[in-house]
Amino acid sequence: MDSLNAAVHVNNLEKRFGSFVAVNRISFEVQRGEIFGFLGPNGAGKSTTIRMLCGILTPSSGTGTVVGLDILTQPEKIKANIGYMSQKFSLYDDLTVEENIDFYSGIYGIPPDKKADRKAWVIEMAGLQVHRHLRTSFLAGGWKQRLSLGCALLHEPPVLFLDEPTSGVDPMSRRQFWDLIYELAGKGVTIFVTTHYMDEAEYCDRLALIYRGELIALGTPSALKIAQKEPSLEEVFVSLIEARDRAEQPQEGVRR
Repeated sequence: MDSLNAAVHVNNLEKRFGSFVAVNRISFEVQRGEIFGFLGPNGAGKSTTIRMLCGILTPSSGTGTVVGLDILTQPEKIKANIGYMSQKFSLYDDLTVEENIDFYSGIYGIPPDKKADRKAWVIEMAGLQVHRHLRTSFLAGGWKQRLSLGCALLHEPPVLFLDEPTSGVDPMSRRQFWDLIYELAGKGVTIFVTTHYMDEAEYCDRLALIYRGELIALGTPSALKIAQKEPSLEEVFVSLIEARDRAEQPQEGVRR
């Protein structure tokens, strides 16, 4: 890994809520222009990690940088230099497509001379030309998804964080969404995505598996399958999780 070229770098990152350890001293790097998949069961620590990297949550310990900015001391600068999209799409249903774009243009401080061009780009990218004056509440899930992605990219951030962005979206819309992701990565945008869909995991350049707050696997999809001698990523992750559970069980005859 090229640390100098890393868009995201974390070392021993930890987040505690009282006595509960949500993220337990994880370390990894994400290279510029890479599609990095962050996988794990519900409650594994995926969203907590992504919120620390986005400057929304303060880590309990450890260090990290996003586009060279410190997650401990520069969270507001990080927010201005990333795109973030959650599984709830973060749109306002009572606003039209154009009004949502205008709102986020203001949030991201898009210069007045660029607003029209960026709005036109979002509408074209999302394929919403004929729906631009429609209230967002009337859009189907796939349209909302693309509009939300466009709003997250209005300020042309170098890093895009996607927190389970295709949850609840039909398979065709998910495939179209990933076509957009490939296009963005091809232009040098770093994509950090959490997902629980194994077919989507195959689309990533590298994967990290987090379980009970710990990073238990890291590598390319093919390398992980070879290392675990499993034919599919789903079987790889089941095997890794079962092995971790067995390792944590008290051994017979051993007192603790």
